[in-house]
Amino acid sequence: MADPALLENIPTEPATPERRTLKSKSPTQIALERLRQDKIAIICAVVVLIFVLIAIFANVITSLTGTDAYATNQDLIDEYGFPMINPSAAHPFGIEPRLGRDLFARWVQGARPSLQVGVLAAVLSTIIGTIMGMLAGFAGGWIDRVISWVIDFLLSLPLLLFVIAIGPVVATRFGNDAETVSTVRLWTLILVFAFFGWTGLGRLIRAQVLSLREREFILAARAIGVPRYQVLFRELLPNLTGPIIVFLSLSIPAYISAEAGLSFLGIGLVEPTASWGQTIFQAQNYYQTYPIYFWQPALGILVLVLALNLLGDAIRDAFDPKTRR
Repeated sequence: MADPALLENIPTEPATPERRTLKSKSPTQIALERLRQDKIAIICAVVVLIFVLIAIFANVITSLTGTDAYATNQDLIDEYGFPMINPSAAHPFGIEPRLGRDLFARWVQGARPSLQVGVLAAVLSTIIGTIMGMLAGFAGGWIDRVISWVIDFLLSLPLLLFVIAIGPVVATRFGNDAETVSTVRLWTLILVFAFFGWTGLGRLIRAQVLSLREREFILAARAIGVPRYQVLFRELLPNLTGPIIVFLSLSIPAYISAEAGLSFLGIGLVEPTASWGQTIFQAQNYYQTYPIYFWQPALGILVLVLALNLLGDAIRDAFDPKTRR
């Protein structure tokens, strides 16, 4: 028989215990929690946010600092085209050789077209790739064959040759005004990137949809007569959030680098648009005598692309259920 004294020391469960209700979390919520715990991802997100704010408020920044990206300061240039002043409060990054334009204002204004090309091209290619991949995987049949053929055809075309050929041809259709030509070249670059860039995501989404359309919840939705567009956008699309976000986060730095490279080659953005790649092209002849002219756009591209790539890697790992960082 048990000792009553020992029984008194045994903790008893209360008659009405408080039970905690555990809330289920979606894969997106789990991924966001993992991102919040990643210090590198937080730092990179802050760096990217700073560049985005610089691009949005570029005109405000230049007006507050009293700088102008297009005004020439010929009185500060010697007879050989070199600046006669060092970086100062009036010109934080110095001035441009030969033309005398303020380099700080050119750097601030140069962040806007780079992010415009990267973000808009990535968003458009993501939308096109998602829609095409979902249609090909869900519809099947001749629709799948046509879309797959289009993807294979676009992958066989050289992007660089199309940019070289299409950019000048389209720009000549809108006259010879410098600002108009610059704007047309910007949007042409965005559309060309989006036109060729959706193919990778389209293949990925198609493969995902092919595996999901035979799942029980899709078969049940189709059996009870749910319209196809609701099956696509309410049942399938939420399960494709991970690949879509990963593709978007990794394609933005790729397009920014591509724009800078094409502008460096002289087939991307043109004057009077302030472009980091174009500035690097102009600064290569002054690298030994005036290195700040080269390094300020080069470091801007390096920091922005590196932060975007690291953030994209963190997002990819967060949405990958097999990864534990």
